[in-house]
Amino acid sequence: MRDGSAASFPTGPKSAEVKALANEELDGLAVLLTAQGVTVRRPDTYDFSLPVRTPHFEVESQYCAVCPRDVMITLGNEIVEATMSRRGRYFENEPYRRLVYEYWESDPRVSWTVAPKPTMSDAMYRADFWDWAIEERHQRMHASEFCVTQAEVVFDAADMIRFGRDIVVQESMTTNRAGIRWLKRTLEPKGFRVHPVHFPLDFFPSHIDCTFIPLRPGLILTNPDRPIHSDERPLFTENGWQLVDAPEPMLSNTDMPKHCQSSKWLSMNVLSISPTKIICEAQEKPLQDLLHDLGFEVFPVPFRNVFEYGGSLHCATWDIRRDGGPEDYFPSLTRERIR
Repeated sequence: MRDGSAASFPTGPKSAEVKALANEELDGLAVLLTAQGVTVRRPDTYDFSLPVRTPHFEVESQYCAVCPRDVMITLGNEIVEATMSRRGRYFENEPYRRLVYEYWESDPRVSWTVAPKPTMSDAMYRADFWDWAIEERHQRMHASEFCVTQAEVVFDAADMIRFGRDIVVQESMTTNRAGIRWLKRTLEPKGFRVHPVHFPLDFFPSHIDCTFIPLRPGLILTNPDRPIHSDERPLFTENGWQLVDAPEPMLSNTDMPKHCQSSKWLSMNVLSISPTKIICEAQEKPLQDLLHDLGFEVFPVPFRNVFEYGGSLHCATWDIRRDGGPEDYFPSLTRERIR
């Protein structure tokens, strides 16, 4: 069983030039965040060229540490560490381990929950998924059957979006129903509400932050190619949320960086730093104009060279602490519980 990466993708370290360009853009983002009063921490270095071997699988090399959002999520005073879904990402928590220990040791209110590590054995994957014809894929996707089976708990943190006390989770190639059940059983006794969502026109769903992005309370940026399931849309519209389609990205799928594993909709991967301030990729002028018209102060930053590492601005950040408490943005659900 392959790791799930396309066979045409190269292995081994990136070139010095590619790393330098990406690091320059990451440093630029850190400078901007610092100027906006954000305390910026950076992960530890880790040798991702090392192989991984367990009793159930082995891979020649690992992934990278550019996307902490994929691995970790903060929910109130709790840090949740995801299982991850790909073999090459099995130890991707390692670059953040020292930081998490530091937060845990320094504040007795902080809890640290680690999801059960899956075996990532062959039984966890559908090896023929990538060979399905588009007709079969469309038929099976409505049953939410993708490249991971339901044999084990599987989820990436980037399939989760926080709406105060409500957590929206996409069922996808990287998060299965067993993973969503684990999240519900773990989080709901602590006062959270977990809501599975689906995007029926997305044939390869993986991570929600290029599909459905809350920009501020009451406003969600949506992907016009991947509308939310019609049965799930009222959860938002009936609670006063406005859904606004993102404009067509400046890059097409074929124009994306050579080894980028994301679609053109990486343009939507913006970072809200307050209800009035948002960071957007520098070349996405139509999206910047839309955000400005919606009342945001927009901070454009170059980030195209980071795309090759699998993500953009939201992916590349993991917020540890924000002001405010567990807000309730879905009052109709609260009223139903009271009844």
